[in-house]
Parts: sequence; C-alpha cells; structure tokens
Amino acid sequence: MIAIIPAAAVTIFYGEAQTAKLLILSQVVLSLQLSFAVVPLVWFTADRKKMGELVAPKWLVIFAALIAAVIVALNVKLLVDFVRG
Repeated sequence: MIAIIPAAAVTIFYGEAQTAKLLILSQVVLSLQLSFAVVPLVWFTADRKKMGELVAPKWLVIFAALIAAVIVALNVKLLVDFVRG
C-alpha cells in the first residue's frame, strides 16, 4: 500500500505521459546513486589495511576500477542528456 498509493495518485493526477517522465527521473536518481556504492566498494576491497588477507587481487581491482569509471562516465552523460531534455 505504501508504494502503490503514491504511484496510483501520480498516475491519476498527472496522467500517463507525466508518469513516464517521473519514472525516467527516478531511474536517473537511482543510476546516480550507483556510483556512490561502487566506488567505495572498489576502494575498500583494494585496501590491504581494511581487508587484510582478503584484499582483492590487483587484476580484479583494475578491472573493477575500470567498470566503476565507465559507470561514472555513463552517469555524467545521462545527467547531461537529462538536463538538456
């Protein structure tokens, strides 16, 4: 009920076209939050002081950092595209 009532209210009040825009905005926000989870995860798993013997191997850290950089770059592009319309 907590999730359905606001979604139904927005759909009824704004119509289907505005609901689609709201869905896109929510996905942009969720996508931007992904960077704030992935970057610290890569950083912490690469730190031998924090992880001890469970530290990630160097090749995995490089691969994960590359993926994190791609995520950040795509988020910047998404944000620019969203602002431009």
